[in-house]
Amino acid sequence: MRKEVGIKMKQKVAWGKLYLGLVFIILYAPILYLMIFSFSSGKTMEHYHGFSLQHYADLFADSRMITIVINTVLVAVLSSLIATIIGTLGALAIKETRGTWRNSLLSLNNVLMVSPDVIIGASFLIFFTVLGIRLGFVSVLLSHVAFSIPIVVLMVLPKINELSPTLVDAAYDLGASRWQALSRVILPAISPGIMAGYFMALTYSLDDFAVTFFVTGNGFSTLSVEIYSRARQGVNLEINALSTLMFIVSLALVIGYYFVSKHAGRRQRVVTVKEGDAQ
Repeated sequence: MRKEVGIKMKQKVAWGKLYLGLVFIILYAPILYLMIFSFSSGKTMEHYHGFSLQHYADLFADSRMITIVINTVLVAVLSSLIATIIGTLGALAIKETRGTWRNSLLSLNNVLMVSPDVIIGASFLIFFTVLGIRLGFVSVLLSHVAFSIPIVVLMVLPKINELSPTLVDAAYDLGASRWQALSRVILPAISPGIMAGYFMALTYSLDDFAVTFFVTGNGFSTLSVEIYSRARQGVNLEINALSTLMFIVSLALVIGYYFVSKHAGRRQRVVTVKEGDAQ
């Protein structure tokens, strides 16, 4: 009986690995294909003509593209920072509410998460047009802040729920003010969630296309919109080079987040052990 159960478990694991392998192939094969041809000396993707960095040289020689890269990074960094601050404060406020108010706030927070990007982008376009806000850097920044806030809240709120109330009570018993308890106890304890929210918001901002496409104006663009515009004009291997760099940056962010969260989790476990020894 145990032998049959063991065989079935091995079969399930094997099928699970096969399914996971197929998913990775479907997801990453087009990306690898694109990256390989970014190093081709040819002008098309029909045949590989030999290794060359010419497309990367053309990319960095394009002053307009450099400006777009700076715009994209600036919007991503600023929107993520603002969204992290507002989202963290929002998560703390949701924690303090009870009952119907708490459920209502969580539902409102999740609306932007489940709404299609096209609807969100069109809504922002109408909103900015009615208010008379010129489409460009400001409209893109405000839109990215708006759709990044719910992400930060979802990342931070679980860490707040895990925070021991006795830790905060001990700070108040020792004479700490509300600000001191927040800055020296609560924020350090939930810092892994804050970092996770920031990196998630940064990634979403860098990769966003649909919302940005609606709220960009003349003279301002981001990488995702620019890649789409150039792709519609025809095959250009400079797009492959740009997409490859974007993929590498996104991968670096994911790896950086992994090590930061791992370090923060290790530090949190040390603090928990010290608290247990103190008690």
